[in-house]
Amino acid sequence: MNLKKVVFGVLGIGLVGVAMFSYYIYSVMLVPNTAFNSKEAFIFIPSNASYQDVREDLEPLLLNMETFDALAKQKQYSSNVKPGRFRISKGMTNNDIINSIRSENLPVTVAFNNQHSLPQLAERISGQIEADSLSLMQAFTDDEFLNANGFTTQTALAMYLPNSYEFFWNSSAESFRSKLLKNYKAFWNTNRLEKAKTLGLSPIQVSILAAIVQEETKQRSEQPRVAGVYLNRLKNNWALQADPTLKYAAYQTEAYRKTVIKRVLNKHKKIDSPYNTYRYKGLPPGLIAMPDLHTIDAVLNFEKHDYFYFAADFRRPGFHRFATTLSEHNRNAKRYQNYLNRKGIRK
Repeated sequence: MNLKKVVFGVLGIGLVGVAMFSYYIYSVMLVPNTAFNSKEAFIFIPSNASYQDVREDLEPLLLNMETFDALAKQKQYSSNVKPGRFRISKGMTNNDIINSIRSENLPVTVAFNNQHSLPQLAERISGQIEADSLSLMQAFTDDEFLNANGFTTQTALAMYLPNSYEFFWNSSAESFRSKLLKNYKAFWNTNRLEKAKTLGLSPIQVSILAAIVQEETKQRSEQPRVAGVYLNRLKNNWALQADPTLKYAAYQTEAYRKTVIKRVLNKHKKIDSPYNTYRYKGLPPGLIAMPDLHTIDAVLNFEKHDYFYFAADFRRPGFHRFATTLSEHNRNAKRYQNYLNRKGIRK
């Protein structure tokens, strides 16, 4: 009889132990452990982050950090942290959370347009992925990379076609650069390359001209016509005399760096710069801005005409009046200059 009591006692203790262990496993693994009220939350885990770093980000989001710590240790996550962007949905258990932040790195959409320089682009991208602006600039201006792919620091902006792209948040500067190069090569397909060849221009030269066209007019309907004017000038060995390049040249000097030029004057035409297309014939050595894809196509599909001149049309802001002769152009230009005078715009 005593033996039976001992056996039942041991069994009872064992069952209690099993129950307690089962409850512990349940509470650690299967009980919802989120503390936020929204549908979901995201955490961004940097490369080389420690478990303590992850823990600090998770703590405001969880009800019980001790149970999470226990399971993270059991599943060896605490010694094997993964970088990236991860989603935690409301009602997730510790097990769900660990599975998510260990293997479900989510991509982000990286978007940019109309960046006027590599530093501006680097700053824009650094706010969207883990790579900082310094590492991005180093990747953008790496001589070995540029030389291998036919770019210079003045033309490298042509490679970064403005659009939306999908990246993992923890992407490096080099991986960002590599994907944009691949996209650039895909954009310059056989059709576009043939059109550029017909113009007597390389893809980079097309982008240089497209940047000028875009700075001249944002009107898509007018861009092929403006492109046609500049191509007529290039074909006939005329100077482009493009005001946007003159402004760009001025902004590179200390005297104009912190100013806004609203009106191009004769003194600006005296600036000695390869970007001064009043002084130097042909295309400038680099891009003055980042052209949109449709502006590049506007150059490739330019309007064929006999115009060699255009001047801003004060009656239709944003548009221009085109001319075939200098005398006609001078009349158009005079009308616009008189308009600026009436508005008090002197510089």
